[in-house]
Amino acid sequence: MNRSSLFVPPAWFSSLLALCAGVLAVFSFAPFGWFVLAPLALALLLESLRHSSPRAAFWRGWLFGLGLFGVGVFWIRISLNEFGNLPPVAANLLTLLFVAVMALFVALFAWAQRRLAPEPGPRALLLVFPALWVLIEWMRGWFLTGFPWLTLGYSQTDGPLSGYAPLLGVHGVSLAVALSGALLWALARWRGWRRWSAGLLLIALWAGGLGLSALRWSEPAGEPLRASVVQASVPQSMKWDPETLWLSAQRYLELTLEHLDSDLIVWPETALPDTLDQWRAPLLDPLAERARAEGVELVLGVPIRDETTGHIHNSLISLGSVEDRYDKRHLVPFGEFMPLRALLEPLAAWFDVPMSDFSRGDARKPLLRVGEHLAGVSICYEDAFGAEVVEALPEAAFLINVSNDAWFGDSLAPRQHLQIARMRALENARYLLRATNTGISAIIDERGRVLGRVEPFVIGGFSAEVRPLKGATPFAIWGNGAALALAVGLLFLGLRRARASDTINQRGASESNQKTDLQHP
Repeated sequence: MNRSSLFVPPAWFSSLLALCAGVLAVFSFAPFGWFVLAPLALALLLESLRHSSPRAAFWRGWLFGLGLFGVGVFWIRISLNEFGNLPPVAANLLTLLFVAVMALFVALFAWAQRRLAPEPGPRALLLVFPALWVLIEWMRGWFLTGFPWLTLGYSQTDGPLSGYAPLLGVHGVSLAVALSGALLWALARWRGWRRWSAGLLLIALWAGGLGLSALRWSEPAGEPLRASVVQASVPQSMKWDPETLWLSAQRYLELTLEHLDSDLIVWPETALPDTLDQWRAPLLDPLAERARAEGVELVLGVPIRDETTGHIHNSLISLGSVEDRYDKRHLVPFGEFMPLRALLEPLAAWFDVPMSDFSRGDARKPLLRVGEHLAGVSICYEDAFGAEVVEALPEAAFLINVSNDAWFGDSLAPRQHLQIARMRALENARYLLRATNTGISAIIDERGRVLGRVEPFVIGGFSAEVRPLKGATPFAIWGNGAALALAVGLLFLGLRRARASDTINQRGASESNQKTDLQHP
């Protein structure tokens, strides 16, 4: 027996290891991009769970989540304090509460792993572990409207495993990350032929992703367009100030005139900080006439008030040869609408967030007519939900995302959000144009590569050739279904084989006891 297998570390060491592993995972995401740290962090989490009861595993999983979300999304505090007008103490406490709740998902994963597959053999590692991780991540992406941020698949946009994105989406990439983490642990702990098998499987997994990256999943659907994204960088503290409303309009108008040599110009979310009816006559009608004369299509974000119901929508409109409209469907709780308003009305008064009472759009598909093409569109947080973005396929010739990441200041959030947009381009094999109020605005190609960007808090624009594309990736056809079905299948197979192994072990123990009784009556 290997001596190292006899050593049981103290509980405090395993707990500290889980916490540090969660912090380490953050550095696999943008802006750091050290993608190999994601599977390493999971391998360390596995090590922390050795010799633990399900109850202890729950605690260590929660600590991993505390490290991951506590470092990775603590920028939520900025929106609550600086722009939601909460006192610093209240903003920090609410953020910590949110982090603690998100960490419960990892705690549930760790508990289930130790409860269902307590022994770290091949079945537990290669089947149950990755399957449970993906299913819990997926649950986090929809439970109570969902928070899919820091899904581990996003960390791989610059790594070989990104090749699985057009096939299985971000959850399929997460599955590959979790399996890689399990195999790393096996390389360190297993001996003999098992260690060699784990190494070969790990190489094959990463080589497979690299090979898939070379495939083309879409083909041209017309002549290339010259497209521009513009960024006025109006500070969030000034954006909704009545005295500076025209500052945004003036900046975007100037940037637009500078890019009239483009076929398409995209402004950010709520680029015009008042409802459409206030901007139509003085600005947008003359601008649309100028755009038609120049042969330019314009897409911009603006709130729209429904004259019949009085409801306000967070909308995206296209102007130029045609006019079309898309109303945001997936609203941000507390930021754009108040869930359980009758119950939480006092909390709504506590938050003082401008334009935080939007109504949900009801479009069947997230499509916007832009000239002769259909664009798959998303507004801010919507692009974090791959299953919703993919609804625009196969009709969409390219994707557009507009956002206002100014809510989160100069933090990790804008960099992480750009990485999420890159994954959407990869999954759907479409160019993606991303315009934000204060950055990071960018144009991304169909392989998820950033062709160019406007840095945070810079006034400017970026232009590039964008090719309309057609065709559907396997992910565009199956959505998250394929990755989830694979995870469920692995979990079922792992648990079935585990039960069969337990039965054999019990029979062996029973026969051994019977022989002992015969030898020693």
